[in-house]
Amino acid sequence: MEAVQHTRRLKLLPMTLPLVEAVMRDRRDEAERLVGARMPERWPNRELIERAFSASLDSIRADPEATLWGDRVLITRTEGEDRVVGSVVFHGRPGHDGVAEIAYGVEEASQGRGYATEAVGACIAWALGQESVRAVQAATFAWHRASLRVIEKVGMVPAGVREHETLGELLVFERRR
Repeated sequence: MEAVQHTRRLKLLPMTLPLVEAVMRDRRDEAERLVGARMPERWPNRELIERAFSASLDSIRADPEATLWGDRVLITRTEGEDRVVGSVVFHGRPGHDGVAEIAYGVEEASQGRGYATEAVGACIAWALGQESVRAVQAATFAWHRASLRVIEKVGMVPAGVREHETLGELLVFERRR
């Protein structure tokens, strides 16, 4: 099992199959117990599940080590208690090309505080330290200013575009070793 990572303000706890199952089944108390922190009021919910887990629960169960590779829960200490403020996920273990794709989200009440930048920077550094990874990519929409700012702050550069199946063009950025 991967070790917990720490940044200046965050604890980055590896996601586990039991945690994913609790979140996907809307078992808030169980999820909070597993992470040792309070979940945001609106989490877990259907939107979070659809954005954070592109694979089905059956796929995750079939190979949790590959599908949850590098995935982290962001926990901060606020108001005297540990609180989940977001997550960083990779789209599974990197392929043969050595490219890992990262995605991230911070719950609404905690946005604008730099948590995403801090966590994404740490997770990119971790991923680039893995022998199988040559580059980390992130994709976002041109209108998503907050995401673009995180990408810029963590040192990613433009790497192309690709089409989202329903929402249109995504800008692709990357950071290489």
